[in-house]
Amino acid sequence: MTCLQISAQDIAGLADTDTRFTRHRGDGWQLVVADARHVLRASLILLADLRASGIGIETRISAGVGPFENLGTDNLSDATGRAFFVSGDHLDQMPRQRRLVIAGGRTRDRDWQAAIFDLVDWQSSQWTAAQAQAVGMALRRNFRNHQEMAETLGITRQALQQRLASAGFSALATPLAAFEHFDWSADA
Repeated sequence: MTCLQISAQDIAGLADTDTRFTRHRGDGWQLVVADARHVLRASLILLADLRASGIGIETRISAGVGPFENLGTDNLSDATGRAFFVSGDHLDQMPRQRRLVIAGGRTRDRDWQAAIFDLVDWQSSQWTAAQAQAVGMALRRNFRNHQEMAETLGITRQALQQRLASAGFSALATPLAAFEHFDWSADA
């Protein structure tokens, strides 16, 4: 939970909003990303950070897209709205081998969004801890260049580039752009 909570704080910084990370149902958790453009990047950061931690625990993410009525009192335990309902329903229906799904959104866009999440789920499941660490750093865009990232990790720039290449990081550019440039304003 601590790893996920730290990731949620970083996501809050990227999305410029409070994610209101909340432990839910014992070993479950919730967070909110108010701008749906960030849902794929946020999901990948959570998966990468958990894999990079080396603790050997996975999580399952059902990203609910849609409106919400309220975000609850002091946490998300009493939040209401379509985004929360579809997320919970899809999480309950997820096959055990899946770690990542997207739920809700406009009917005409669900297929391409689900296809991206399916591929990203498989791709991220292949990452080593070192690859996940590099991907998590690159997704945050906190570094000016690969050299700066490599120095932070204590490795060569070439070693960093190899980790990112082996993780298929360059293949994430188009899906991330699709989510981040999509007009989510009409989503319901």
